[in-house]
Amino acid sequence: MVTSDQRRRQLAREKYERQQKRRAEARKKSRQRLAVIGAVVAVVIATLVGLIVGGVFDSDKDTKDTAADPSASATPPEPKQSPSPEMAIDQKGKYTFALKTSAGDINFAMDAAKTPQTVNSFKALADKGYFDNTKCHRLTAGGIFVLQCGDPEGTGRGGPGYNIPDENLDSLGKANEQGQVIYPAGTVAMANTGRPGSGGSQFFLVYKDSPLTPTYTPFGKIDAAGLKVLEEIAKAGTVDGGQDGAPKNDVKIEKGTVTQN
Repeated sequence: MVTSDQRRRQLAREKYERQQKRRAEARKKSRQRLAVIGAVVAVVIATLVGLIVGGVFDSDKDTKDTAADPSASATPPEPKQSPSPEMAIDQKGKYTFALKTSAGDINFAMDAAKTPQTVNSFKALADKGYFDNTKCHRLTAGGIFVLQCGDPEGTGRGGPGYNIPDENLDSLGKANEQGQVIYPAGTVAMANTGRPGSGGSQFFLVYKDSPLTPTYTPFGKIDAAGLKVLEEIAKAGTVDGGQDGAPKNDVKIEKGTVTQN
């Protein structure tokens, strides 16, 4: 027969065992929660590292093989909007854009019949001195071969506050299997943000045949003397010796003038 003292000890022992069991279960759940939290944190950290390495947080946005894309350094923030200029040129006329630069004169012909909106915009901008005392901010020497100019800020992010529609995109022939055409040496074309109809004032001068997608309005042809000046600029390379960056020797547009032939 179980005495009352034995019964009390048995009940106390059972109570203690239940308490120990609950504590063990609580510790197990706590360890599981910590393991889940640790796994989530590890995933978040790995994701952030991957994004940083992949260039998502790269403010320069030059990780997409920018030496093969003039749009990469022409991605401005939302600019203060300005009205595009009214059509004021002879849309059947021939024009010359004369760039007096610190490296020498670079002149190129423009055909308004092929690119009326582009020529009209450049004429309007040049007439008010928009290009005067501005730097050509970018030189590429791998993949494509261009000097990029036309940004009054000199950063690759400036523009006139309005956009020019794309023009003349089929003039360089049919794209190859990679979706590219050749922009021949001496070509002048519009830079853009990579989106259709996003050109502003930035343009690039091609000093060597360059494969590109046909998404950049070709609107000018550099004369022989200007191409030699451009080639000399390219020979000096970039400021850091890389394939894409500011020209080693500053190239400043001292005066930009558009005249009808």
